[in-house]
Amino acid sequence: MNEVQETLADWRDSLIDFFPDARPVRWALLALVAYLLIAIIVGMIWSLPPDHFDPSEKAAEYAAQDGGEVVTGSTTTAALMGVMETLLEKPGGYLHNDRFPPGIWLDNMPNWEYGALVQVRDLSRAMREVFSRSQSQSTEDKDLAMAEPRYHFDSGSWILPSSESEYRQAQDYTRGYFRRLSDSTQAEAQFFARADNLRYWLSTVNTRLGSLSQRLSASVGQRRINTDLAGDAGASQSTAAPREMEVKTPWLEIDDVFYEARGTTWALIHFLKALEVDFADVLAKKNARVSLQQIIRELEASQETLWSPLILNGTGFGLVANHSLVMASYISRANAAIIDLRDLLLQG
Repeated sequence: MNEVQETLADWRDSLIDFFPDARPVRWALLALVAYLLIAIIVGMIWSLPPDHFDPSEKAAEYAAQDGGEVVTGSTTTAALMGVMETLLEKPGGYLHNDRFPPGIWLDNMPNWEYGALVQVRDLSRAMREVFSRSQSQSTEDKDLAMAEPRYHFDSGSWILPSSESEYRQAQDYTRGYFRRLSDSTQAEAQFFARADNLRYWLSTVNTRLGSLSQRLSASVGQRRINTDLAGDAGASQSTAAPREMEVKTPWLEIDDVFYEARGTTWALIHFLKALEVDFADVLAKKNARVSLQQIIRELEASQETLWSPLILNGTGFGLVANHSLVMASYISRANAAIIDLRDLLLQG
């Protein structure tokens, strides 16, 4: 017994020698615990989705600041800037490239940001390639030509240059285009609200939502027949593929795909509302405005409050909900309505 006591006393003396004064160590540990608690609380706040904004009000706000007026294309341009502004200025700022706590611990909001960012990139490309050009041989807008590649800058770059700095430069060029739209002395800055232009962008949205729907549905795993070459007897592909494939989203990526879809639909709601304003005459002529409003309604349903602290992944008809399948249902219905809208716009 005495030997055990002597051994414990030796260990105690060794620790005392190693930490001559234990008080600083205690304070350091307390500071670390306090920091971790604050980081967790801040991380929870940063993970809250931002509020929606009205694209028409945003356009009026920008126009008032620039001393201009709202014209055709102003609302869509304002929606593009407003979504990107939200990504940069929301609580916590842009988190996708964070390298320090609590941002580095978060994955839901960074994936949400990425979904919205992809839509910003797609719309900026459409604005550069078709919305601002009267025909395929016309010159592209100088500001949009500078903005579009900057929106496509690496979303995870932390420094030299950071993603935020590139996106802010893109915002400045887009703001220049917005300002020139209503300037009668800048006739080269135009926004052409034509049915074929709208169909171009809707085609891109169609592809994005179709991919998201498939990834969300794969949360439970599916046996799919390979239909890659269906419908064309002369079609071919680079390498052979199996007739049936097992498609399943990895368990750790299910919530990532879900929040990417939430960010995508959040951005699309704003863009579609803006396009409803700028393409009002086109939609009225095609009797297609109600179709666009139905798409917006389906996407708004995907933004309902998520009451579960976790993204549940139950089977399709099991006892536990599957949030990915619910999201896929809304997106699929919106995507089907987009196909119908594109057909309406194609008709005379």
